[in-house]
Amino acid sequence: MSSEDKPNPEAGAEGVDKRNAKDPATRLDEVLDQVVEEDVLPLEEEPLVAPAPTVDRALILGQDGRWVAGWALRFIIMAAAVVILWKALGTIWSGLLPVMLALIVCTVWWPPVRWLRARKVPAALAVILVILGSIALIGGIVALIAPSIAGQSKDLVDKASQGIDQVRNWLETGPLNIDMSQYDNLIQKGITFLQNQMSNIASGVVGGVAMASEVLVTVVLMIILSFFFLKDGDKFLPMIRKTTGPNVGWHLTEVLTRMWNTLGGYVRAQATVSMVDAIFIGVGLIVLKVPLALALAVVTFFAGFIPIVGAFSAGALAVIIALVSNGIQSAVFVLILIIAVQQIEGHILQPLLQSKAMNLHAAIVLLSVTLGSTLFGVIGAFLAVPIAATLAVLVRYHTELVALRAGEITIDDMEMATSMETETNVSVQEAWGSFRESLSGLGKKSE
Repeated sequence: MSSEDKPNPEAGAEGVDKRNAKDPATRLDEVLDQVVEEDVLPLEEEPLVAPAPTVDRALILGQDGRWVAGWALRFIIMAAAVVILWKALGTIWSGLLPVMLALIVCTVWWPPVRWLRARKVPAALAVILVILGSIALIGGIVALIAPSIAGQSKDLVDKASQGIDQVRNWLETGPLNIDMSQYDNLIQKGITFLQNQMSNIASGVVGGVAMASEVLVTVVLMIILSFFFLKDGDKFLPMIRKTTGPNVGWHLTEVLTRMWNTLGGYVRAQATVSMVDAIFIGVGLIVLKVPLALALAVVTFFAGFIPIVGAFSAGALAVIIALVSNGIQSAVFVLILIIAVQQIEGHILQPLLQSKAMNLHAAIVLLSVTLGSTLFGVIGAFLAVPIAATLAVLVRYHTELVALRAGEITIDDMEMATSMETETNVSVQEAWGSFRESLSGLGKKSE
């Protein structure tokens, strides 16, 4: 081997050192150049061409337009249906009102009727006993408070007017120093209206005989309908299922049962809350020696069936009477009493008793009462919340069916209100099982 062919360790090391001594940036440029030559350049040889559109934009815009037009047409049809329904309700309102009132009253009378029927009392006799007992109870309360109201109603109006004047003077001359001259016309109209109405009651002037007779007819029809509803009401749902068929019939059975449970729960819960308010406020007014304490307690009870607005009105009336009768100190104590009772009601009783009964937001309750009172007065304010609660039941049931069809829930996730535990008819149980299978099929179709 020649000296030229022999490896020179020093030269090799020197070569390695020279290669390693290259600038890192230079080495990086060489690597990038190699990548570009091997990978990038062959790709650049083929020009990039945008893919041709598969769907014309005009077709997409047309589909969107048809979707908007379809929903607009549905809205127009639904609005027209609401208008027609509203006109129809106005035509049959005089006959529909006793039915609605009878259903509400039946939710209160049904528990004692069911208790009597469970003890082998005939259905008709049980209903008659409950109705007569309720009439006697209401008549006794009216007879108890009527003399004091008749004797002091005129004085009550005068004291209420004086109380309003005192409040007005305090607002003007007190620490608030509010100019009330711009509200004089409105205040005077309110005082005049109150004086006219209460003076008519105190003097025994009966005005509007037609209206009084209509109220009497409505009450009589309500009692008669309540008798038949309580006596034969358990036959209504089977008749519905027989008339409409097993599928639609069981849907109606479920919805109506949920509505009945919601309505009954609301009325009983509201009666309990109103009774507690009336007892505590009545006892407090008696201790504070406020005039017409018993009458104010009764007013508080019935006003409690008009949520939010009724309690506020009854409380304001009690404070005004205490102010003009016993002075500012008594009025302050009455105000503290009413606020304390209302806080107990709002934070303890209503959440416990009404959350499961209605499941309505407070804003919906307030809007319902406002709309009902605007359209139909006091009776509208009384019926607004029950109607809103029953409509909410229908919406929730449809929502559950939609979730079932979408596969979000199963039939086992639904809390069915209709029960077959008390049914002895085998065909009815089979129909109920078929209905459950059809509901389960709704979820399977979506999978």
